[in-house]
Amino acid sequence: MGDWANSRRTYGRGTIDRIPQLRSWSEEQRRTLQLLTHVFPFRVNAYQLELIDWSKVPDDPIFRLVFPQPEMLDSATLERLDILTGDALRAEVQKIHHSLNPHPAGQLDLNAAVLDDAPLPGIQHKYRQTVLFFPKRGQTCPAYCTYCFRWPQFVGDERIVSSDIGPLIRYLNNHPSVTDLLITGGDPMVMRAPVLSRYLQPILDARPGGLTTIRIGTKIPASRPHRFVTDDDADELMRLLESVADHGFHLAVMAHYTHPRELSTPVAEEAVRRIRDTGAVVRSQSPVARHINDDPQVWANMWRRQVQLGIVPYYMFVIRNTGARGYFELPLAETHRIFTEAYRQVSGLGRTVRGPVMSTSPGKMLIQGMPTVGQHRVFSLSFLQARDPSWVGRTFFARYDPHATWFDDLEPLDAPFFFLRPRTERPHHPRPPRRLAWTDRPSRVSTVEEPHT
Repeated sequence: MGDWANSRRTYGRGTIDRIPQLRSWSEEQRRTLQLLTHVFPFRVNAYQLELIDWSKVPDDPIFRLVFPQPEMLDSATLERLDILTGDALRAEVQKIHHSLNPHPAGQLDLNAAVLDDAPLPGIQHKYRQTVLFFPKRGQTCPAYCTYCFRWPQFVGDERIVSSDIGPLIRYLNNHPSVTDLLITGGDPMVMRAPVLSRYLQPILDARPGGLTTIRIGTKIPASRPHRFVTDDDADELMRLLESVADHGFHLAVMAHYTHPRELSTPVAEEAVRRIRDTGAVVRSQSPVARHINDDPQVWANMWRRQVQLGIVPYYMFVIRNTGARGYFELPLAETHRIFTEAYRQVSGLGRTVRGPVMSTSPGKMLIQGMPTVGQHRVFSLSFLQARDPSWVGRTFFARYDPHATWFDDLEPLDAPFFFLRPRTERPHHPRPPRRLAWTDRPSRVSTVEEPHT
């Protein structure tokens, strides 16, 4: 499926005209893409360009995974962007960013780790057992997913980063209840092996607190698997991963696969094999996103393929309430249907997956089903993880709403939810009312209302 020798070649806003597959696009189509990339992070590599079925663009799921779509912004916004330049353009883009709920679920404040009465940059501690670390050199990706909830790491003015491993080790020593460290981004695997080692080796040597598991969150096995196979430091990277087990830690590679096509190439298979040969367990998680993978057959095929390759299906997430959510979100009832129909098609080895799950401010909220309680149809919910461990596993009910796409849309069945302040105090993030299509010119577009689904 193509020559992967140039897989490291990447394209961004400034090199859109160099993407070979876009040479047949009209000037207006490329201009629309340029405008969108002022708001949404854009980077794609040669490997992913080859994964796209260009005969089916714009409906191809990998195309929609990496190319921002006109429907992600309303027509008036694109028209303004089309006439602005310089400082005025930057100010407008910043205004749009702030309207897109850039840091959902308390990413900047509620999750901050505190040591000696001071917050620690680049370290988050939401759940008792798990701490997140954001290495400064790992806050980019070889390609950006259009639905990524961490998009402010790439284009925002408030980033979560740390370049110093010392405070993290001190924090872990002061919190022996922490068993799991998640190194995340961006994508830590973009770092060269010696750079990643400068973050990882001090942790292995110090064995801080009660730490037993190191997780690395990454999309690269799906977006550029050559990183683990043919890059000039791939073997050095494999030895570094092996050293995690050699030091007595469990290594979990939290891989982000969105579509079964990302597991369809020989190099993708080889990347998984090499990672597993280091002693790591590869677990897979992804949101269900409209236009990309909102089909139970897609998920069943992906989970079966993952099990075949030795990957453990882990989470199906609900698309988060940030960024271009209006383009990707689905009603919670529909998301639950997709999960259930896919789950029924796989064997017990594929039923390690949990979902659909919303990563809300109070915790990871599982949609268990939609039973009838008394005279009311409801969403049955529980926490898989929570800020307060006593909430985990506790079932609660919300009134069934066929249009609800996120927890904030739900009303409690009777008494207020036991873990939240009154609904009237929670923020509401409006969705853009009007959409464009690729064939429309931003300055001459006829607009239509987006149906509420």
